[in-house]
Amino acid sequence: MVSYKIAPSKVSGTTKVPPSKSHTMRAILFALMGRGESLIHNFLLSPDTMAMIEAISSFGARVKMYDDRIVIEGRGGDLLRPKEIIDAKNSGLVFRLMAGIGALLDSYVIITGDESIQNRRVIAPLLEALSSREVFAKSAALDNHAPIIIRGPLKPGKIEIDGADSQPVSALLIATSFLQGSSEIYVTNPGEELWVQMTLDWLTKLGGEVTREGYSYYKVGGGLVYEGFDTTIAGDFSSSTYPLAAALLTKEEICLTGLPLEDRQADSYFIELLEEMGATIEKKHDSIFLRKGKPLSGIEMNVNRCIDALPLLAVVATSATSPSWIKGGEIARYKESDRVSSIVEELRKMGAIIEEKQDGMVVYPSALKGAHLTSHKDHRIALSMIVASLAAEGESIVDGVEHIAKSYPDFFSEFTKLGAKIS
Repeated sequence: MVSYKIAPSKVSGTTKVPPSKSHTMRAILFALMGRGESLIHNFLLSPDTMAMIEAISSFGARVKMYDDRIVIEGRGGDLLRPKEIIDAKNSGLVFRLMAGIGALLDSYVIITGDESIQNRRVIAPLLEALSSREVFAKSAALDNHAPIIIRGPLKPGKIEIDGADSQPVSALLIATSFLQGSSEIYVTNPGEELWVQMTLDWLTKLGGEVTREGYSYYKVGGGLVYEGFDTTIAGDFSSSTYPLAAALLTKEEICLTGLPLEDRQADSYFIELLEEMGATIEKKHDSIFLRKGKPLSGIEMNVNRCIDALPLLAVVATSATSPSWIKGGEIARYKESDRVSSIVEELRKMGAIIEEKQDGMVVYPSALKGAHLTSHKDHRIALSMIVASLAAEGESIVDGVEHIAKSYPDFFSEFTKLGAKIS
């Protein structure tokens, strides 16, 4: 286990945000299904990326990695049967999307993952939806967790699925796009809508025919065929939230570059919430500027649109002059950790006053103090606690920071350049 020691420090300057993990992962998957060679530039090199590359390789894709690009020879839909068990590692996206791709084959595909995947990540809605269209889709232990066993072929038609977690919905949208025939997907309890929108944007760009009514009904045309593509991965709004919050909490200014302001990434909503709290933020071309301004005010916020930002929003809310009610975050309990209880537990160590709710929390203005903290094996908890520690009174230690590599591999070097005292 790796630990960081964090001293109170100011964070300011200019930094380029890392490439989007979510776009990187989708690009790799869609390269598998393309005909011929695809090139992916400015990709995020992370454990999740490597897990996705290993997964598509098991279906027959040929992958070459260079410092500045990934070159993938796709299968054009002619998938090979994986000879080995697919290991999603810690990636929920690999776990769910590979289940959808596996359902296209008339052979057994087994998918597993690490402790989090085997015990925490929701898969029952996807297994039930696939089963309704003549797919053998079971968990090996019959407990609705990994390992799972999939055997298709998936048949087009009507499918119903619970959509509280967006990834099973994305898995169905992608899989049905490659069927010979149209499908209708009815989603109850739709959530994390902008993550589904990212999948829809990729399908549209590649020629997929999908119409929708809100995020509760989709008509998927099927028959999707496309040539290999050349794409450059956009900057990651999810990762941008951490330097932005660090500068805000340490009362400094910062410029974040490499952000496509037109890209509908879910965590771009984090910026809107900061503005609603009173932060002074300017947007220009591919950059965001945080200016010094008045103290933040507490607000009521529904975080389902930017669910990964829930832990960091709790940290930011401690600095407001009035209470904040964070709601709509129940699905965050089923991520790499139970992010609701994890962030409440760690912030309370720092002296924060928080009322935990089933779908979120009420955060009261609190002066944070240094403490010995843990990541709960969750990259977003680790990052959030480091940000909190930078603005706290006294030194902090955060254990388990190795998990940060999942989404922000250059975190240490970038933050120390910005002035953070981390060792």
